[in-house]
Amino acid sequence: MNGPAKVLLVDDIEQNLIALEALLAQPDIEALRARSGSDALELLLQHDFALALVDVQMPGMDGFELAEFMRGSARTRHVPIIFLTATDRSAVRTFRGYESGAVDFLYKPFDPHILRSKVDVFIELYQQRQQLGEQLDALQQSIRMNEMFMAVLGHDLRNPLASIMASAELISRLGADNRVTASAQRILNSGTRMSRMVEQLVDIARVRSGHMTLSRSLADMTPVCARIVAEFERPFEGGATRLVYHSDGNTHGYWDVDRLGQVWSNLVGNALQHGDPAVPVEVRINGLSEHALTVSVESGGSIPDGVVETIFQPFFSESRQRGRSNGLGLGLYIANEIVRLHEGEIRVHSSEAQNRTTFEVSLPRQ
Repeated sequence: MNGPAKVLLVDDIEQNLIALEALLAQPDIEALRARSGSDALELLLQHDFALALVDVQMPGMDGFELAEFMRGSARTRHVPIIFLTATDRSAVRTFRGYESGAVDFLYKPFDPHILRSKVDVFIELYQQRQQLGEQLDALQQSIRMNEMFMAVLGHDLRNPLASIMASAELISRLGADNRVTASAQRILNSGTRMSRMVEQLVDIARVRSGHMTLSRSLADMTPVCARIVAEFERPFEGGATRLVYHSDGNTHGYWDVDRLGQVWSNLVGNALQHGDPAVPVEVRINGLSEHALTVSVESGGSIPDGVVETIFQPFFSESRQRGRSNGLGLGLYIANEIVRLHEGEIRVHSSEAQNRTTFEVSLPRQ
């Protein structure tokens, strides 16, 4: 922390100021004196005070008026005020003092030990607040550095990863030995999964820094969802499809279709991976509302209540909780942020009794 805590002493009588300054003399306190309310306001604009000891009766601007000015300014409204007065005890005056923003009200002559103990309490609170502020600044700086690191790392990993995948693809096509071809295919699959992780790291860095933007245009959501469904098409044994797709009504709106493609890909992929493999995954687009489009992905199985409450948090996934992570746990978090940027909402409904889980996304058309 930088230097001693500053205490503002406000009184129109010089002897009173000298006595207060002598009472508070210690290395961790710096007392600054003001002979009037206007002098006090000038000091308040120049310094950050831990406490103000203010005499009530002063010519011109009295203590109550000074307190009201202090409470009206964002810079000084947090400064605690202890009023000091030599007048007779009055419930009305005391009430006015607390109403104007005082934290305490002492009548002269006061016990110096009582005043000193009260000042020590506010000095300690001020120092704790300063320390917490410094810790918060350091934490925010660390978070910014981590996010910058993720963004740079994700960007720099793309080129070597692309070379690895291109080489694996070439080996897979030209290899005559089945073992070589199988190894190249494993490299290609692992590279594809790693590529998704890199993109998620870049996206979360964009989200946290506020740099994720949308490129909206008039688009039809039907072919976007149809493309995602086709990419994930997996038949059951016997040839029946595991993905069921429906589209009703007007499916046009102003959206970033590339970003929303990430959302549908994540929801469908999660439904196929974590849902009951014996139950089809249903993707439905409901465009019957005039102002919004609703897309739902429904699958078999249920999600525990404790998991539902935290499922959109970063670095969380149900499989990670069981120690079988296939990713970073960022997919649903990024999907939620993309929907939020579209001023939409994503909800999850899961029922153990019905053995069904539904993710529902609502998107305004404009």
